[in-house]
Amino acid sequence: MKQKLFLALLTLFTSVNASHAQDTVLRSPIHGKLDSLHSTVLNQVRLFQVFLPYDFKPEENKKYDVLYVLDGGNWNTGLVSQVQRFVQDQGFMPQTIIVSIMGIDRNVELTPTHLAEWKGSGGAPQFLAFIKNELIPFINQHYPSNGDNTLWGHSLSAMFAIYAMLNEPMLFKSFIAVDPSMWWDHSLVAKMAAARLGSLPLTNSTLYVAGRNGEALNGMKIDTLESILKQYAPTGFKWKVQPYDRETHSSLRFKATYDGLKYTYEGLTPTLLFHPMNGIVEKDKPIKLYIDGDTTGVHYTLDASMPTAGSPLVVQQQVINRPGIVTYRAMSNRPRYDKITTGTFTEEKPPVPAKISGNWHSGGFAYTYYEGNWSAWPDLKTIKPAKSGIFNKDFNLDSLPRKTHFALAIDGMFEAKEDGYYIFFINADKGSRLLLANKPVIEWDGDYNKPTFSYIVPLKKGFYPFRIEYLHQRQDFRLETGYIPPSKIAHMDAGPIPAELEFSRQ
Repeated sequence: MKQKLFLALLTLFTSVNASHAQDTVLRSPIHGKLDSLHSTVLNQVRLFQVFLPYDFKPEENKKYDVLYVLDGGNWNTGLVSQVQRFVQDQGFMPQTIIVSIMGIDRNVELTPTHLAEWKGSGGAPQFLAFIKNELIPFINQHYPSNGDNTLWGHSLSAMFAIYAMLNEPMLFKSFIAVDPSMWWDHSLVAKMAAARLGSLPLTNSTLYVAGRNGEALNGMKIDTLESILKQYAPTGFKWKVQPYDRETHSSLRFKATYDGLKYTYEGLTPTLLFHPMNGIVEKDKPIKLYIDGDTTGVHYTLDASMPTAGSPLVVQQQVINRPGIVTYRAMSNRPRYDKITTGTFTEEKPPVPAKISGNWHSGGFAYTYYEGNWSAWPDLKTIKPAKSGIFNKDFNLDSLPRKTHFALAIDGMFEAKEDGYYIFFINADKGSRLLLANKPVIEWDGDYNKPTFSYIVPLKKGFYPFRIEYLHQRQDFRLETGYIPPSKIAHMDAGPIPAELEFSRQ
């Protein structure tokens, strides 16, 4: 039967959020590359494992953030890599390189001072120098790093992560410390924080500290660290201490890694969509734009300028009462991942009803189907259609001979039964477009996170030429159309165009 509009549109355009049209085969975890270098600082060979993004393609020359995991190996990196993949796939963080730093003797490497009861302790300064002067330069030289680094640690290595922040604040942009051992040497690192925090260049850096609620928070001296952060954290430094109930020192890693990664990239959103996206605004007849999803941290302007943190925060329903360019910007902790989208609303003369004559019948638009492997809409004048018919309730895209690599031209007259604003929608494939009154009003250039395009236009009662040029190249993108008439626009009640409003020559 004829394709209907995504159900998402019927619930204020809930995001598809990177879903596919059908289930996909389960992918096995991709194994990292075991690499090594000889450390002059430590006078030993150091092993580390590098996990590239699962769909990494060298020819694309993309650069990625790097997540360095202390206490590496399967104990921590196995968990962190799985959680990172999930957070990434939900759209809350970008594709990321993971570097698993394999330890040799954590009591030596992760401790900043020597304690008699801890054999060999006190090697943190040398280990940090190795990371700064040898490991990170090696990763930057041999792997596609963009220079934005996060350091993750648990227990002693979480304490080391905070130690690294206090001694090399420019080395990492973010720090995730899971149940850090702040008790070490009479809270040495916490005292270091009290003395140094206020003068450190930590603007736009983040620190996420996770601990166990109750006595454990005090036993690990995380509450001491929190008091110091409240008092001495510099302006522009974003930090959070999060206690968790009913977790163990080990189990805490799972929730804290998820929350820590989301906090690190807070503000990054998988989608930033609004409807209608473009259109015509009549004088003294305002329209509303409906924002899809969480609007926290989304700023806007109405004069084509780039929104800043000082620009107004968006509301779920944004009133537009004059022509202009609206710009939305979802601001994240990493500006390179800010989402920006714009819409252009003009005061041009709206289309006028067409004078029709001849043998027009309601019940569906006409369609012609063409086969070919095109990357852009072809010139169909010299191409013979393989099939034609009526695009009505009985039409089924799956009944066409090909599943991909075809063009579908849908033509006819749309009847407007009311005066007022109409919103038209289309989900399609790249190279497709919708034309109203012979003017292209939607050029589809989306993806899984941006499947639906929309256009608002004021119409008078009457008939308007209507055409869809659908170029189908990928099987998991589907043609779906819909509209909202004036009487339903207040509630954004979207649905398919009724067949009785679709006319074709028969």
